[in-house]
Amino acid sequence: MTNGVTQERLAERLRVSTSLVAKFETARLVPMPDTARNLDEVFGSGELIQELAVDARKGVPPEWFQPWPEMELEALSLRFHGPNFVPGLLQTEEYARAVLNAGLLNPDEAEERLALRMQRQAAVFGREKPPICTFILDELALMRGSPTLMKPQLEKLAEWSTRQLVFVHVVPRSAGLYVGQTGPLVLAALPGGSEAAYLEDQAAGRVISEPDNVAAMVRVWDAIRSVALPRDMSRDLIVRMASEL
Repeated sequence: MTNGVTQERLAERLRVSTSLVAKFETARLVPMPDTARNLDEVFGSGELIQELAVDARKGVPPEWFQPWPEMELEALSLRFHGPNFVPGLLQTEEYARAVLNAGLLNPDEAEERLALRMQRQAAVFGREKPPICTFILDELALMRGSPTLMKPQLEKLAEWSTRQLVFVHVVPRSAGLYVGQTGPLVLAALPGGSEAAYLEDQAAGRVISEPDNVAAMVRVWDAIRSVALPRDMSRDLIVRMASEL
């Protein structure tokens, strides 16, 4: 770092990990507004870093989503529930493109979001110490899409389900109605013992960090997990669905 400030010292000043500082330094991650302001204070750079961060964020996801990528990169574990679609971190490029194009984005915006989604996958799973990731998918979501689209996606899910730190579970159709079907839910266990949640609906999404509200989301996730198939049975179901396409 410049001004004689090491990554370790800067991480201490910013109250983040050294790996996060390294991502700022190599432009793999744009600092949030508060972090950019703190960086300007550390380096005495006026508002330069804040201005650069604003420019770098042009074309990035909406403001309500922006805190979440940093949390994903810091998380010790991530728990996902995708009632309608395969979660973004497990999507093939073609599946992700189809999902984004099915929304209200124009083609250019959809391609920008697609690039960011692929970057998130690489950033999360490419970490030196990747998080433990648990995914719960709905069987009906795995049936939504053409055979050409879904066969590669299901094959990718089957492959991911064999990885050491990735756990993929499926809620079978036989489960009927269950809590948590209104939209995606993600829980992040963060360093220091704190947790955060990310919720999304048709209009927008939100990041939750207030402990009581996060605890309520944990209870929802636990209820969803209780109706999902075990890991091996889930993989068998995914493999069978892929073979039938």
